Amino acid sequence: MSDLSAEDAKLVTLARATRARTRAAEGAAVRDTDGRTYAACTVALDTVELTALQLAVAMALSSGVKGLEAAAVVTEAEAVDVNVVRHFAGANIPVVVANGTGEVRDVRHT
Repeated sequence: MSDLSAEDAKLVTLARATRARTRAAEGAAVRDTDGRTYAACTVALDTVELTALQLAVAMALSSGVKGLEAAAVVTEAEAVDVNVVRHFAGANIPVVVANGTGEVRDVRHT
């Protein structure tokens, strides 16, 4: 994570911790334009399925956030859908994609 800013590295750490604590498939964290962070995990129930990133954005929205600066997703999946960030926060928002050990695999932009 040495190439990441301290703030983006914190997002990866929060996403990793959330994933580990819940033993979920994914963990995610977002940072709003005021610097506050929101972390979430995958929800996979019979009636509701949300990716960790979708839930993290929903948590931020439910707190009254007006925009996002960055996001991180910790997953072993090859593909990460960043559309929820794009739809809420617009273009060019960095989304760090890391594996379970925190190794950054990619930084995608919405």
